[in-house]
Amino acid sequence: MKKCVGVDLGGTTVKIGILCEDGTISEKWEIPTRKEEGGKYILGDIAASIREHLAAAGLNLQEMAGVGIGVPGPVQSSGYVEVCVNLGWKDINPAEELSSLLDGVNVKVANDANVAALGEQWMGSGKGHDQLMFFTLGTGVGGGLIIDGKIVAGSKGMGAEVGHITVNPKETDSCNCGNKGCLEQYASATGIVKEMKRTLDAEDGACPLRGQDFSCKDVLDAAKAGDPLAEKTVHRCMDYLALAMSYVGMIADPEVFVIGGGVSKAGNYLVDMLQKRYNELTPLSSKKSGIFIANLSNDAGMYGAARLVL
Repeated sequence: MKKCVGVDLGGTTVKIGILCEDGTISEKWEIPTRKEEGGKYILGDIAASIREHLAAAGLNLQEMAGVGIGVPGPVQSSGYVEVCVNLGWKDINPAEELSSLLDGVNVKVANDANVAALGEQWMGSGKGHDQLMFFTLGTGVGGGLIIDGKIVAGSKGMGAEVGHITVNPKETDSCNCGNKGCLEQYASATGIVKEMKRTLDAEDGACPLRGQDFSCKDVLDAAKAGDPLAEKTVHRCMDYLALAMSYVGMIADPEVFVIGGGVSKAGNYLVDMLQKRYNELTPLSSKKSGIFIANLSNDAGMYGAARLVL
């Protein structure tokens, strides 16, 4: 049975695993992401760690199907990465460099949200579906589109950057990208907190969050408990997400949507809300795309990276 290495490169840690072609993880571990001096140590650290663990497991590097790696930035089809802000990288081809460090072994690279989408499609909530759209709702909003079982990255690696779809052209505050009214400003954890603060500033009424230093989880918990102001806020934020999903649905027509990231921990409370609104916004077909919560958690990127080479 073929084996490979999957690498999920994050801004704080690098998650690495040895996986079999049936999706079994035989070993997984983490190393710190050393970002000093423009991130020049990162790929060397990854290569050294892979060699060490393969040797300990009695595996030969040249017998591996390859190494897949997800990185936090746009990746072109050639493997070229113009910039990874969180790593300090500029003008780099991590696939070529890591392959060179690993004696020419096959290395493939893709954007981290895209490989997480591929992981969920392969072994997660999207298993059995070749057309999938993945939304990850964390500090920001990321996305990955899978069509016919393959990542759609676009000509510049910007495909499925759904966090920066404009969903509210009347917004006056700027997103981190410089635009105004991006989905990320409402459906991310930070966006939901900001919207809750707006609601409290604009409306009177008792609320357990008023006067508190609260988190996104606090807002979602209050909404699930029936607090009217929290409910109103969460519904507004999820309406924007459903709107973005309807745009994707009309263009790509995925079989399923998968929702991951910290916000997704609200579970069926969000799924039910999103499915209802999505159905209302997509009247052309009676057969609606299903919406599911991601179930691979922090391993999705590792699975997807492995799938790149299997």
